[in-house]
Amino acid sequence: MIVGVPKEIKPQEYRVGLVPSGVKALHDRGHRVLIQQGAGVGAGLSDEEYVRQGAEIVADAAAVWGEAEMIIKVKEPVSNDTACEYTLMREDQVLYTYLHLAPAPDLTKVLLENKVIGVAYETIIARDGGTPLLEPMSEVAGRMSVQAGAACLEKPNGGRGVLLGGVPGVEPGVVVIIGGGIVGRNAAKMAIGLGAEVWILDLNLRTLRYCDDIWGSRVKTLASNQVNIEKALRRADLLVGAVYNVGARTPILVSRAMLPLMKEGSVIVDVAVDQGGCVESTHPTTHADPTFVVDGIVHYGVANMPGAVSRTSTFALTNATLPYALKLADMGIEEAVAATPELRPGVNVYKGAVTYEPVARSLGMPVEALPF
Repeated sequence: MIVGVPKEIKPQEYRVGLVPSGVKALHDRGHRVLIQQGAGVGAGLSDEEYVRQGAEIVADAAAVWGEAEMIIKVKEPVSNDTACEYTLMREDQVLYTYLHLAPAPDLTKVLLENKVIGVAYETIIARDGGTPLLEPMSEVAGRMSVQAGAACLEKPNGGRGVLLGGVPGVEPGVVVIIGGGIVGRNAAKMAIGLGAEVWILDLNLRTLRYCDDIWGSRVKTLASNQVNIEKALRRADLLVGAVYNVGARTPILVSRAMLPLMKEGSVIVDVAVDQGGCVESTHPTTHADPTFVVDGIVHYGVANMPGAVSRTSTFALTNATLPYALKLADMGIEEAVAATPELRPGVNVYKGAVTYEPVARSLGMPVEALPF
């Protein structure tokens, strides 16, 4: 198979879809790997490193998309003022990347019109119910959410001037985390390490018991409901939205009307923003312009947070994505899905049809079963 890795064009996205060791693994199995010139520079990976492992360097994105049978990316295809990937996709081409289609009707329409086979990292589901290709970036985003939130709390950045860890004689800041999954637990690790007071809310009592077993009195756990969310908002200096429903739009748990419950200058970091966000007033932002203020509350909505720590994120992502990439390249989509059941829910669109029910439901579109 011909595998192509284009340079990411989403603003301030420095990750790349494959590291040189991944190229070697594919090349050793007889596959051609095309890398767009400079694709790895943002992650500190030179063209020469790729070439040494068997890659072919091509001049531009059109050459990659035009020849590759499978495209390996990090982020969904983008159309912006400087570049457009929408026109480069081809019928029957396998697109293997994060797609996050539930809040993206326009992108979904383009994928359907081009009859692309879209395999979404975030909806590949392991036998234990986990999302193995989402988890590495969730770990990164969870840890970064507290770093970003702590910076936003500084007065020059619009925050209320709170140091999360406090100092002797001054109480620490309060970090409220809605969602106790991978993102939430990694946010809690960072917040606890800084010395903050940490609250975790979740619907699943087993998750709350697990957090209590790990951290004991260092965290407060609450069942997630409107009364408890409102209670927590009144206390929060930093609110981290860490809710995720696999493949579907994230439910709104904090409405615009609830913002006045928070202290002026407090901060919201909605990690779920790429799935629509769990805070009604959030919207996607970029690393270049990460925050905005609504009703006196600083909102941080960067939709590709791990892109800022691109080297760590790129290696962590390839560790997770490569085993499935090898199956797709070795077998093709039909045989790979048959041999690897966890790939089946990853196929969100297939040759003009939405094939993953949560995406179809979120977009109000019909769903079709995969024909194999």
